Amino acid sequence: MRLSRYFLPVLKETPGDAQVVSHQLMLRAGMIRQTASGIYAWLPLGQRVLQKISQIVREEQDRAGAIEVLMPTIQAADLWQQSGRYDAYGPEMLRITDRHDRDMLFSPTAEELFTTIFQNGARSYRDLPRNLYQIQWKFRDEVRPRFGVLRGREFLMKDAYSFDLDFAGARHSYNRMFLAYLRTFARMGVHAIPMRADTGPIGGDLSHEFIVLAPNGESDVFYHENWEAGRDTSGVDADDAAGLAAWIDALNADYAATDEMRDPAAEAATGAALKQSKGIEVGQVFYFGDKYTRAMGVTVQGPDGAAVTPLMGSYGIGVSRLVAAIIEASHDDAGIIWPEAVAPFKVALLNLRADDAACSAACDKLYAELEHAGVEVLYDDRDERGGAKFATADLIGIPWQLVVGPKGVAAGTVELKRRGGDRLEMTAEAAFARLTA
Repeated sequence: MRLSRYFLPVLKETPGDAQVVSHQLMLRAGMIRQTASGIYAWLPLGQRVLQKISQIVREEQDRAGAIEVLMPTIQAADLWQQSGRYDAYGPEMLRITDRHDRDMLFSPTAEELFTTIFQNGARSYRDLPRNLYQIQWKFRDEVRPRFGVLRGREFLMKDAYSFDLDFAGARHSYNRMFLAYLRTFARMGVHAIPMRADTGPIGGDLSHEFIVLAPNGESDVFYHENWEAGRDTSGVDADDAAGLAAWIDALNADYAATDEMRDPAAEAATGAALKQSKGIEVGQVFYFGDKYTRAMGVTVQGPDGAAVTPLMGSYGIGVSRLVAAIIEASHDDAGIIWPEAVAPFKVALLNLRADDAACSAACDKLYAELEHAGVEVLYDDRDERGGAKFATADLIGIPWQLVVGPKGVAAGTVELKRRGGDRLEMTAEAAFARLTA
């Protein structure tokens, strides 16, 4: 993509109403623009990051055996009345009435809808287990939306729902999603720690929030220093129920808790290994049993012919929230530092003299070759000073900068720089080989 033809409305100054780094940088980098309180338009650069994150989420959900669907954003109120949540949910639900005076709502979550869809398509224990998921926009009418897309009213979310015949099966479904989440965040270059979450009146211990450590996070978190290292999931077999459960139990033996779930005795036992930080929740896995299937009268025929009420779990990932969380965890004074897996482009090709024929010819050749090799390139061919081009590339956080100037062209060299690193001089062929390796 040539920057001279791209829509990238960057800002030189930080907007005064942006309180956190991610909000400031997303506005300055031309990723989003606010259209109403807590509601944002996603501009081309931001949309590319959303797509990268969504694709990683999708691939790991598919790998875990979940099946993608797409539910409507507008739901009928009678589903929520059937489950008993319509009046209990509170003012965060945007309630609307259609032209026939039927009560409707803009989906804040989708347990009822998924339960109904499952009910319409499952009759027997042979239809279990199943896990259905979607990546869809949600709306929650926050009373005070703030911090940009970290706490907006409209947000993109992956929500999945598992259906199992018994608790052993439900726990295995839970563990499969737990593993899938670890793999998902690791692929994004995000270090997310699973921390035990409150299960409310349902009880038990099957609820975990996945927290990204960030200096400006929204909540205090406490964890064993072992969590500062990543977890290797390559040898874990998701189909081995006993082995997977044992692996996860061993993993969770290292203490990790949000401020609301602290355990003084466990922290005392952790001793000097206890660490404190700020964190941002980016996902949650939660088992809630027959809360919705029983309320909505869902049954399947069991192996003995008797009716069985399926047990459910829900699994959410904040896709749009992840964009902000990654920025909060990965930036410097110059701008965003994207992990390569979610970066909108892999390389920024900077033509330092767009009015120099030899320089432009060398850039055009590199641009064509990189695009042909499948490398995502943002080619800054604008008639701007070199300093402005470096500033833009740093601000938007492209992992690599390939710099071409008249002196280098005369000497047969270019400069290749990792975002935040040193600039290395090499031949164009060597730079191409490095970027396509």
